[in-house]
Amino acid sequence: MDIKKQFIDGKWVLARHNNHREIINPFNKEIIATVTEGDDADAKDAIAAARKAFDYGDWSLLTINERCGFVRKIADLVERDAEELAELESLDTGKTMEESRWDMEDIAGVFRYYADIADKSEGEVISSPIPNSTSQVVYEPIGVCAQITPWNYPLLQASWKIAPALVAGNTLVMKPSEITPLSTIKVFELLEEAGIPAGVVNLVLGAGNVVGEELSSSIDVDLISFTGGLETGKRIMQSATSNVKKIALELGGKNPNVVFADADFDIAVDNALNAVFFHAGQVCSAGTRIIVEESIHDTFVAALVKRVKNIKLGNAFEESTEMGPLISEEHLQNVIDYVETGKKEGVTIAVGGSRPTDDILQKGFFYLPTVLTNCDTSMYVVQEEGFGPVITVETFTTEEEAIKLANDSKYGLSGGVWTKDLAKANRCVRKMRMGTVWINDVNNYFPQAPWGGYKQSGFGRELGKTGLEEYQEQKHIFTNLQPEAMNWFGKQDNSIS
Repeated sequence: MDIKKQFIDGKWVLARHNNHREIINPFNKEIIATVTEGDDADAKDAIAAARKAFDYGDWSLLTINERCGFVRKIADLVERDAEELAELESLDTGKTMEESRWDMEDIAGVFRYYADIADKSEGEVISSPIPNSTSQVVYEPIGVCAQITPWNYPLLQASWKIAPALVAGNTLVMKPSEITPLSTIKVFELLEEAGIPAGVVNLVLGAGNVVGEELSSSIDVDLISFTGGLETGKRIMQSATSNVKKIALELGGKNPNVVFADADFDIAVDNALNAVFFHAGQVCSAGTRIIVEESIHDTFVAALVKRVKNIKLGNAFEESTEMGPLISEEHLQNVIDYVETGKKEGVTIAVGGSRPTDDILQKGFFYLPTVLTNCDTSMYVVQEEGFGPVITVETFTTEEEAIKLANDSKYGLSGGVWTKDLAKANRCVRKMRMGTVWINDVNNYFPQAPWGGYKQSGFGRELGKTGLEEYQEQKHIFTNLQPEAMNWFGKQDNSIS
């Protein structure tokens, strides 16, 4: 099997120390690819290439329209190769092909969105209080951007970072998750095909605690954008103090889905499932905390359980499959331990709570979709992100209690409110401390709206105009059109002695 390479300074290269990693299909544990495994030396090479391309190359000097032309071409290429990219994503992550095809549409849309708005963010003229002067704010690229993406949505998260960085005029070094790099490798082939100059985009493959540490601590990196776990995010913040680089972090969440008794019952139940079981719950915005009004608790749980029992687990490439496997043996064990902790805390397993017994599914990293009841906010399973197909159910009796429960978390990424009373819904969402809150919907996002969290879900935003601003510096330029001497320090004497 050929070893897939890194992309540094416009060339596909093996790791300096010739290490490699086998990529595993989570459905059946088969080896699907072998990739080169970089380390800090490779990261330094990539940073140096990006630094040289930014400081001495022409990329940041191109007009915005010229850079946007490249980015639109990337969107065209993603659309052209969408099926191949979706197959790589499903093979690598285990998510269904239907989900991966949706992702490819979104990815092309992200590139087009930033290509369309970049020329509207060049700057502005502002009023000056000083007579005979002009004052303007211009937006300039930050410089070298390090970008670390997660394993659950490899290419989608990459597009959120690559597109705004490029249209703003930055150069970049990307490190995908070491366990799901395949679709990212392919999109770097498309970046090369689009004609992006050497050194502007660089791809380093390797472990986060090695490559990621070098990217975070390097004094030649001006910004680091990370999507992933909370503890890793904290370490990145510490490393980034080396040169006080700009940081953008999206660190996941434990997201509440509040269901009032007056909600459309069947739609709320259906979306409670949608909120959690896409990609086997391995979604940062998954609504894994259902907070349901007490008067409908029993009927709501019964409806959930009935639907959950019918979820079809299987191969991502079979049309009948509704939910695929977890990503790895290690993560499967994490989810098993998570549910076992809940059992010790006194939860009731309404459905699921174990691995499937089917022989085919036993070959992969599958865990049954699970509903835990008798839960409260004192429990580990309610407070911590399990990142698996597990729902916890809590109850409330008043609107105030629902809001209090929803906010009782160190995270603040997203949440949902289900009710026919829109006035009540808006009262709730204004008090819910989250970056995105949906009313009668769930997990709906698009390029035009910003994405990011409150509290320990991180800071900074991706998508929307704010997602572009993360990759820009603001510079104020003041011009005095009629300068005059102030004669403040020592009166000026122009006489000739």
